[in-house]
Amino acid sequence: MKTTILLFHPHMDQSRVNKALAVAAEKAGFEVRDMYALYPDFKIDVPKERAILEKSDRIVFQFPVYWYSSPALVKQYEDDVFTGNWAYSGGKALLDHEWLLAVSPGADQDAYQKDGRVHYTMPELLRPYQATSVLIKTKFLTPFISYNASNMSDDELAERAREYVKYLQEPTIPLAEAYG
Repeated sequence: MKTTILLFHPHMDQSRVNKALAVAAEKAGFEVRDMYALYPDFKIDVPKERAILEKSDRIVFQFPVYWYSSPALVKQYEDDVFTGNWAYSGGKALLDHEWLLAVSPGADQDAYQKDGRVHYTMPELLRPYQATSVLIKTKFLTPFISYNASNMSDDELAERAREYVKYLQEPTIPLAEAYG
C-alpha cells in the first residue's frame, strides 16, 4: 500500500509535534511532503499533486489545528486539487482511496468535549473533511489525533511518534463511521 503524507505546517521550524511525527514517518519509509516548503506562495502545481494522489492508496493530511480548523494551505489545496470532473461531479480520480487526517490540537482531550471548554469534540470539528470525503468518494479513516500538542513532554512525544508510525503501518485502519 502506497501511503503519501501531505504535511501542512506553516512554521515547521517551531513545530515539535508535527516535526516529530513527520520525522518518525520518514524514518519508517513513508513519503512525507512538506507542503508549505513546496508551495510557500500557495501556487499549487495541480497536475503534479493530482498525479501524486492518484498513485497513492492512502492519503494523509497532517496538520496542527489552528482556530478549530486547518492551516490555510489545506483549504487552498482542496480548492485547487479536488475540483469537479476530477475528484467529483463525474470525476472519480480518488474513488476508494483511503484518506486519513493526522491532526494535533493544542489542548487536551478533555477540552474537546460537549462539557469541555471548547464545547465540541474533535470529530465534530473534523466533519467538513468527512463530508468532503463523501463527495470525492474516498474512504475516510478514523483520524489520528494528538491532543495536548502544546504541552506534551519529550517522552510523551516520542511515544506518540511511535504510535503514529504503527497506525500508518496498519493494513486497515477503521473507517471513520466508527468514531465520534
